[in-house]
Amino acid sequence: MMKRLTLFLALLMPAWAIAQTPYSPYKGRKFEQLGNDLATPNVYRTGSGAPGHAYWQQRANYKIAVTLNDDKQRIDGEETIHYFNQSPDPLTYLWLQLDQNVRNKNSDTYKIAPSKIRPKMSDASIRRIIGHDLDLGDQIVSVTDAEGNALPYTINKTMMRVDLASPLKPGEDLTFNVKWGYNVQDRITMGGRAGYEYFPDEDNYLYTICQWFPRMCVYDDVNGWQNKQFLGNGEFALTFGDYDVSITVPSDHIVSATGELQNPKEVLNDVQYQRWEEAEKSEKPIEIVTLNEVKKKAKKHAKDTKTWVFKAKNVRDFAFGSSRKFIWDAQGVNLDGHHVMAMSFYPKEAYGLYHKYSTAVIAHTLRTYSKYTIPYPYPVAQSVEAANGMEYPMICFNYGRTQKDGTYSERTKNGMISVIIHEVGHNYFPMIINSDERQWTWMDEGLNTFLEFLTEQEWDSNFPSTRGFPADIVPYMKGNPDGIVPIMTNSEQIKQFGNNAYGKAATALNILRETVMGRELFDFAFKTYAQRWAFKHPQPEDFFRTMEDASGVDLDWFWKGWFYSTDHVDISIDNVHWYKFNTKNPEIENPIRKEKHRKSRHNMTTERNKNVASEVDQRPDLRDFYNSYDAYKTTPEQKEAYQTFMANLKPENKALLKENLNFYQIDFSNVGGLVMPIILKFEFADKTFQTIRIPAEIWKKNEEQVSKVFTFKKEVTNITLDPMLETADTDIKNNYFPRQAVPSRFEIYQNSRGARGASTGQNPMQKAKKHK
Repeated sequence: MMKRLTLFLALLMPAWAIAQTPYSPYKGRKFEQLGNDLATPNVYRTGSGAPGHAYWQQRANYKIAVTLNDDKQRIDGEETIHYFNQSPDPLTYLWLQLDQNVRNKNSDTYKIAPSKIRPKMSDASIRRIIGHDLDLGDQIVSVTDAEGNALPYTINKTMMRVDLASPLKPGEDLTFNVKWGYNVQDRITMGGRAGYEYFPDEDNYLYTICQWFPRMCVYDDVNGWQNKQFLGNGEFALTFGDYDVSITVPSDHIVSATGELQNPKEVLNDVQYQRWEEAEKSEKPIEIVTLNEVKKKAKKHAKDTKTWVFKAKNVRDFAFGSSRKFIWDAQGVNLDGHHVMAMSFYPKEAYGLYHKYSTAVIAHTLRTYSKYTIPYPYPVAQSVEAANGMEYPMICFNYGRTQKDGTYSERTKNGMISVIIHEVGHNYFPMIINSDERQWTWMDEGLNTFLEFLTEQEWDSNFPSTRGFPADIVPYMKGNPDGIVPIMTNSEQIKQFGNNAYGKAATALNILRETVMGRELFDFAFKTYAQRWAFKHPQPEDFFRTMEDASGVDLDWFWKGWFYSTDHVDISIDNVHWYKFNTKNPEIENPIRKEKHRKSRHNMTTERNKNVASEVDQRPDLRDFYNSYDAYKTTPEQKEAYQTFMANLKPENKALLKENLNFYQIDFSNVGGLVMPIILKFEFADKTFQTIRIPAEIWKKNEEQVSKVFTFKKEVTNITLDPMLETADTDIKNNYFPRQAVPSRFEIYQNSRGARGASTGQNPMQKAKKHK
């Protein structure tokens, strides 16, 4: 209801509250600088977020010869590691990662996994409780120096310490050798990133070989040796170097690996080699190894071997896939003059999807990520279909298989496109911008998922992205706080891993780009971060500081709310007060007062008494002057008083009165605790609209309640808070004035679950074929 300045009548709307209290370490201090919560700037890492003038990092080059035994599903290898101490510290020992030991039957990963007995349990659940007695894990044969002398070593679960005869001084380098082997696990039944998948109808195997060789741990200015145990969730912290790797496999296998193939003429037949050369120049995928060729050799297992040689420069890891089931297609991609080979490897089970989409998606991903970060620096990018989802430099393992008739569901198609974008995108985070995945999952998964979202939307403007849109993170953020932890949580302690490190982090960055900073400022700052830390080891504060330094926007309040707390967004419109100037003109004000009085006297009693004859109505002799007196009729005295008032009024105030403005005071409350900008859409009586954006700093003096007055010439009929759902507000029922009912729907469903990346039941393609 509209009010005059002399009146006060509020329309009060109750604030909506949640039952549990989120973790909010900055209550009352949300606009203070992060200060001591971030590491102190120094000569290695500056207060601007850039590497310091004395920044350093270690380097490790590898020469590896490995054999894959397809009969025994076993890896045996020898490696020479050339390690460079570029730190200012002498090193008396070196630490290596033995990630395969995570599958050892005595692994801490199995010991610390909580378990319960339930009335109904699957065989897989029971096996996890019983454990396994397989001979898995790294088997170290020897560790020797460059002259072949034994070096003492100690294995501590997934880590190995090699003791040096004398300290490795700053600026010195060291060469040593490791000989090892391990039995490859069944990845489909045991899970995990690496292993084999068995195809019983062909007696064939598809291998994804990763975390497969003893690798140097990172030694840096922040942690010293990063030798935190590998427990399964937290991934890897790795050192850059050059790789020269020889991979011996059955001669009918096709190998996809990190780096450039050095001997294509030796491992391909003449026709395949010709196709390989054509593919380098082609703008569309060309099959180097065709579907028919793979079908012909499916059940013919070669007994001899071939050795594939790959080299890779300045990478942090090396992985490969091997199988006689691989179809192989490739095309060239021009990235501002830099030529890249985009390649896909996939079994016939994925042909209907991968042949059409995989390599095209790789090319699109490289173009998009290069635009937002740095130009893709490597010569190769590969997608391997392995019913999986995992990333390594220049190679990733993905999913996307059709049903037996070649059809697929839309969900499978879009899921495949998403996972290829995501895993190829990991070439940037963390393969190039080399964060510590063992500690901070969000620094690679969150940043990468954000860019995946941008890439999906640029692939298809109607693409059904599942992470990135603010509304999609709402169910997680308004959930039980007992099941939520801050994004800034160690990888092994994260609850709801995907929602936290992937979804929330990506959504936060999208909101930062679209709502808080704007695209121009955000994109420049994000690109600056990528340029500063390409081929280096950034920490969280390097990202936070760079985003502020390059944009000129103070974002400490944003990092506190989105990354350090579990507060959620829920801003409520509590009260709306409508005011207009008291004009003092009796011909305007008296009718308003009269109508207000009439409404105040209108109630159930007066309504029901309308047709009841009163005593005064029946006896005119009881009536006098006041029965016909109109207290709201304008009198000459009132007119004269108004003329005097206007004569004495300042010209600027006369102008204000003539504008006939409407003043709306809106009272807000911050129910969720996470301070955010206030975005309001006003709808006017003439059906026009206006959107007003207020920065988050409006909460700086009071984080819980704030009021703001808005002035319009037109009357407001409706107000909507966050009209485009861009802040992840968890309760939109309190976002409206007047209040609006927000409908919800529910359904009855029967759950059915298939393998990862595969559709279940009949899909629309099958139905369409049936009706042709």
